[in-house]
Amino acid sequence: MSRLPRSLPRICVALGLPTPSQLIRAAEREYKDGSTFFEFRLDRLADPAAGVELIRNFRKKYSDAFILATCRHKENQGGYTGAPERQIEILHAAGKAGAAALDLEIESAERARSAVPELRQSAPVFLSYHNFQNTPSLDGILRRLERIAADAYKIATTARKPSDNARVLKFAREHRETSLIVLAMSEVGIVTRVLTPSLGCLYTYASPSEAEGTAPGQVSAKLMHSLYRCEKLTRQTRLYGVIADPVAHSKSPLIHNRAFQTRRLDAVYLPFLVTSAQLGDWMAAAAALPVHGFSVTIPHKQRILRHLDIVEPLAKRLGAVNTVWRKAGKWRGTNTDTDGVLKPLRRRISLGHASILIAGYGGAARAAAIALADAGSNITITGREMKRAQALANVVKAEAVTLKEAQQRRYDVLVHATPVGMSPNEDGCLFNDAIPADVVLDMVYNPHETLLLKRAKEEGRTVIHGSEMLLEQAACQFEIWTGESAPRSVMRNALEHQL
Repeated sequence: MSRLPRSLPRICVALGLPTPSQLIRAAEREYKDGSTFFEFRLDRLADPAAGVELIRNFRKKYSDAFILATCRHKENQGGYTGAPERQIEILHAAGKAGAAALDLEIESAERARSAVPELRQSAPVFLSYHNFQNTPSLDGILRRLERIAADAYKIATTARKPSDNARVLKFAREHRETSLIVLAMSEVGIVTRVLTPSLGCLYTYASPSEAEGTAPGQVSAKLMHSLYRCEKLTRQTRLYGVIADPVAHSKSPLIHNRAFQTRRLDAVYLPFLVTSAQLGDWMAAAAALPVHGFSVTIPHKQRILRHLDIVEPLAKRLGAVNTVWRKAGKWRGTNTDTDGVLKPLRRRISLGHASILIAGYGGAARAAAIALADAGSNITITGREMKRAQALANVVKAEAVTLKEAQQRRYDVLVHATPVGMSPNEDGCLFNDAIPADVVLDMVYNPHETLLLKRAKEEGRTVIHGSEMLLEQAACQFEIWTGESAPRSVMRNALEHQL
């Protein structure tokens, strides 16, 4: 009987390229970047059998590499269209050529059941199940797989909502004595790809850094190794994250994971895609996972309040929460966006009686207006829609003016709280004439230097990049969650390098 390879790496880089030369180049590139475990998707080649020689040659050159040979059938979103018997012949040859393991989907194994024992003589066989629609009962799937003897079993479902992830992770914990690979595909399911190896699964899948992955939701091997530190996570790892829709653009995982690494904390911070309709489902999943704390951004900052046990007074006044944590079994919420505005400004100016122009009237503008009014500043609100500007002005007993009127005056500080100038529309700027303030804080952090800040700098104004606000509110979150001082310089360097 075949045995599982010893010291099988936790991350398998899935390589599905159309030509042998592209496949080998991608494998060598990932090998040089530190990966040693690769899935060769033979079905993606024009001639799947040609992949056998690739495996033989690659193993001769890189003897410490592990190769998982896969020849996925078309019915499982693969490229192979032939008979199961021929599919198994190709995999058998791949095992003889040096593959560390062979992936055979359950449908083919059931059709050619008698051929599986012989296939296992060439290399360990991982029987796999795929569901590209949803996440059904996992226990029933495992029972189906275990009817055919194999060396390991893989279950890949599709996460449609956060609670799907909770079920997958619970299943992995409960079956850690079984040789399993379990994950949920889709962007929603990223948490399962990162965490299941720490819960006892053999490994997880990643995409190559310079090519597309082979399944929805795969994260690049580079991020899995260096940012999420997948190999180093444990069953005791504390889980944090950000909930948003969309969430892929968020820089928060980069900032917080670098901070965790610097403070040597057994913790990881992940992006969670949560739609407006799934907030209640998320809260149930967060308790089950369990999540120790999370950031909140669009579109959940207001609606999250109804799901919390305790909300700090300032966050109640703002009507928005961006930071949640669990303490003594209760969900608590606060808002650190105000620190993101106040602390950078206080490094440059005394806020008492300062004249401050706020451009915008959304949630970020509201947080800035209330925080600065509490600090004793004189607030003016402006924007393209005067009714909305006046509504915010009424909240903080401020004045509302048109953009034209604002540019004819002079203020100590301009706080820009609109998406104008944000990537990819980087040529936008609300202020076409002279910048009407001595200090300019732009909440937009991508691009790092907006057109507004470029103009302000040219006019000799003091500028504050949006990244500084982002970092300050994130640092406050870090300190709430961990009780430790935030490594601000590390967090800043990580963000600025990325931007």
